Amino acid sequence: MQITWRWISTIAVIPLLLTLPQKAKAQEDPGACFMVTSSGRTLSLSKLCAGKIPDVFRIPIKRHIAKTPVIDVVFNGNQTSEMILDTGASLTLIPQDLANTLNIQPVGTLQVGIADGSEVEFKTGQIPTVAVGGVLVNNVDVAIAPKMKIGLLGHNFFDNYDIKILEKEVEFHRR
Repeated sequence: MQITWRWISTIAVIPLLLTLPQKAKAQEDPGACFMVTSSGRTLSLSKLCAGKIPDVFRIPIKRHIAKTPVIDVVFNGNQTSEMILDTGASLTLIPQDLANTLNIQPVGTLQVGIADGSEVEFKTGQIPTVAVGGVLVNNVDVAIAPKMKIGLLGHNFFDNYDIKILEKEVEFHRR
């Protein structure tokens, strides 16, 4: 009896398929290595993807606000929103309407110093997953801004990456 590689690879995949939860949603970006289960839990698959995750992710710039890039950000695997990539912000800031859409429950408050030197108080919460291209961060603390129309993607999202802003895209370089 001759066994083909196709048959062997099928046998090797069967135990993996049996352990996956029903209705699991696979990560759509081939550069990332995770999946989101039907209950919304994000599972890392980095051991299965070892050596396959790129060191650089390129994200298109949609437009600029005051010469600062605006990019698409995906929250909880299914809600896309434009955000300003703010290399001067230590914390990610989301508008109140996005917090409402994501059903973010405030868990505290935070005094924040802003660019003009004044301090503002924001409610704070946490978002289970935030993704830009192949970059995914779990349990991102956010400040909720009641009067802002667009959010700021801050260092607590891209802290493990060096950022290079080009003419039409932003590069995230893994450290």
